[in-house]
Amino acid sequence: MRKGAITRVAVLKVIAEYDDLGRAEFLAKYHFSEARSYLLLHEGRQYDSKAIAGVAHRWDQGRVLRPEEFSGGKEHAAAWLKRAGFEVKSLKNPDWARDEIILACHLVMANGWRGLDSKDPRVIELSGLLQLMPIHAEADRNEKFRNPNGVARKTFDIATRHPDYKGKPTNGGALDVEVLHEFLARPTEMTEAGQLIRQGVTTGDLQALPLDDDEGLEDYSAPEGRLLMSRHKRRERNKGLRKKKIAAVLKQGGALACEACGFDFEKIYGDRGNGYIECHHVVPLHEAGEGRTKLSDLALICSNCHRMIHRRAPWPTPKELRTLIEKHRDVEAHIPSQLDSEAAEAAADTS
Repeated sequence: MRKGAITRVAVLKVIAEYDDLGRAEFLAKYHFSEARSYLLLHEGRQYDSKAIAGVAHRWDQGRVLRPEEFSGGKEHAAAWLKRAGFEVKSLKNPDWARDEIILACHLVMANGWRGLDSKDPRVIELSGLLQLMPIHAEADRNEKFRNPNGVARKTFDIATRHPDYKGKPTNGGALDVEVLHEFLARPTEMTEAGQLIRQGVTTGDLQALPLDDDEGLEDYSAPEGRLLMSRHKRRERNKGLRKKKIAAVLKQGGALACEACGFDFEKIYGDRGNGYIECHHVVPLHEAGEGRTKLSDLALICSNCHRMIHRRAPWPTPKELRTLIEKHRDVEAHIPSQLDSEAAEAAADTS
């Protein structure tokens, strides 16, 4: 059986059975609970998405898919139904993303690390801005998505986690605390990041980013948020800029070797490595605005060094990483290997 391979025809048959039996009897018959995350919308009526998707498997795959067989999580039934052409509605709003918390934390900091009321004009303005951000799909939002009440509550979640707050903290999450500590440790950089996010969303520059392209992001440390990180990656992957940077280096008599460790793909891989090198955008996220990228903003580095730069914030420059590599090589050179120690001991025993 292929999970998720359900058709629109099968779903319509299940909807008809649901309407005929009624919600309670339908759910009891197939041993499903009421939906807690997503509802299927069809012709002005709402249906339990997981139950509908599970029973639709009977028509397309030969048997009903049981509730516990939805191993992919609550979103999978919704995704299957959307793929079949149906509209799905979220019952609860998604968790706050880092980018959203950065904007809320910036506002709390500007307010002297105190929470704000839902009627505060700054909260209302931020509510509207958050609703423009492309972080969460429309289907995952309900009618209360990031409304002023929710934004005000988040400002108190942040404010009550400040080290100087003496009362009982509200029910914020670990990410609230993480972003708060970034602001306390790097106030200038995080303020600049917040301003860039706000500017990019307002102008539309950050609203058109392909945020579904998250390959490798789990290895990237970017306290400044997903939006600025996505823009950074887009600049690094610009084929035209990369080609111009390589041409400029070669014209000046340089080699396509990593600026951090010196690795040369052609020397190691021959023709297969000819002309290959990655580009790294050296301007920090909190400084990289919407201006044009200059060739001097780019560095040629190998894949490994590129990963190491992005792995932990704050990111080192290629020059700083080169210094780290050379320092580590010097240390390694002065540490005798296990084989050398054993050979020395053997020589001593025979003397």
